[in-house]
Amino acid sequence: MWTRRAPGEAPLVIGHRGSSAHATENTLAAFERARVDRADGVELDVLLCRSGEAVVFHDDDLRRLVGRPERIADLDLTALRAVRLTAGGGISTLPEVFEVCGADLLVNVELKAAPGPSGAAIRALVERVAADVARAGAGTAERVLVSSFNPFAVRAWMGRVPGVRAGLLFDRAAPLPIRRAWAAAWLRPFSLHPEVGLCTPARVAAWRRRGYAVAVWTVDAPDALRACRDMHVDAVISNDPAAARVAISSG
Repeated sequence: MWTRRAPGEAPLVIGHRGSSAHATENTLAAFERARVDRADGVELDVLLCRSGEAVVFHDDDLRRLVGRPERIADLDLTALRAVRLTAGGGISTLPEVFEVCGADLLVNVELKAAPGPSGAAIRALVERVAADVARAGAGTAERVLVSSFNPFAVRAWMGRVPGVRAGLLFDRAAPLPIRRAWAAAWLRPFSLHPEVGLCTPARVAAWRRRGYAVAVWTVDAPDALRACRDMHVDAVISNDPAAARVAISSG
């Protein structure tokens, strides 16, 4: 279960899009590798394809990973099944990833929702992910945390599935109200997920005093991983979980 770490406990190590330093991001191979690399869990991205399934993919189109211009939302699952990623692997559905992750890995599902309160699109994505979590079997809901950069998506998830933890993502490039997570006071999610460059000891301590777990992304440099440990963050999201665990345990 996603929990806040006790004083003195090392942060959870979460594979960013799986063990994406060693296998194509968001593929079943990347999630399987994260298990081999002793990650505590994995982070992944979901969006809806044309036929309504939640597929595990980061970008809204195929340009970066396939070299094709089509958008995920314009292709049905049958068409996406035929896509082979340039670096290897294919596109999977959320239930398939839950199956690969098994009964022990934590799963951070990021809702890829467009900025702004686009109600219908957000509700459709939330409903599908909620259904997939419900169908995934006993214990899955306790292992899942759902996050988004879009506060309206976080709010929609918390209203729809209050028993499954939620997190608010934010980054350095966002406007001041977003990068300072001002929406957290309205949402009251379980966790805050800042980009690593936003983290200082004072900020992390303040967030934790307010009752939030803190999960930091994307952290690969050994010095940054140890700094996160020393700031007492609750989780680090890393492309290389095995190397991250070594760095956290040293120095």
